[in-house]
Amino acid sequence: MPKVPVSLQLYSIRDLTKADFAGAVAQVAAIGYSAVELAGYGNLDPKGAKAALDASGLKVSGMHVGIKALKEQFDKVVEDAGIVGAKDVICPSWPADEYTSRQAMERIGAELGAVGSRLRAAGLRFSFHNHGAEFKLLEGRPAMDWLLAAAEPRNLLAELDVYWAQFAGYSPAKFIREQGSRIAILHLKDEKELGLGPVDFGEVFSAADSVGVVEWYVVEQEAYNHAPIKSVALCFEQLKKWGRA
Repeated sequence: MPKVPVSLQLYSIRDLTKADFAGAVAQVAAIGYSAVELAGYGNLDPKGAKAALDASGLKVSGMHVGIKALKEQFDKVVEDAGIVGAKDVICPSWPADEYTSRQAMERIGAELGAVGSRLRAAGLRFSFHNHGAEFKLLEGRPAMDWLLAAAEPRNLLAELDVYWAQFAGYSPAKFIREQGSRIAILHLKDEKELGLGPVDFGEVFSAADSVGVVEWYVVEQEAYNHAPIKSVALCFEQLKKWGRA
């Protein structure tokens, strides 16, 4: 089985990209990451970000875009994706206070599916990124299940954040086995750096391997034992120890 390439969600080093996007991504490339997942463009515009990424030899594995921008600036999102060379657009969140029932999740899923249909028509692929609230049980199933079931897989995939599923008490490996055909991008995160929290990455990788559709591992760091750039470097080193980078 070919090795899955490893990307970094740039939200992990957002203070660095805000000050100097080009310098920050050069450091990311020096660590060994082959790509980045965008969360804005720091102190640059899309063309400047693309030039900086090209200079560092980094690909774009995807871009996080909020639902407000997806609804109100759809054409710009498509244009930006073309500029930076992204084929995947990911909605990073949804207001958790709307997760009130199965019917509510189905409505949200249908709304996301409609956005995904428009993106697909523009040649792009669409995913939804979870936090913990999507794994509360509604009628015996995770809320995320109802959300996904309300949209066609070709219009809406799941970018599973393994830590947030674990945090919510739902096994990320179990979810991968249940919904894995819809997980092209897998977010690797732990309580601190990878391997220092509750996530059983052996099980996660085993499940992902068994499904065999994951195209990108994306490291994301939200809590730090060190400076952010060192933390994401330690995550990459841990992935190398596990034979995943």
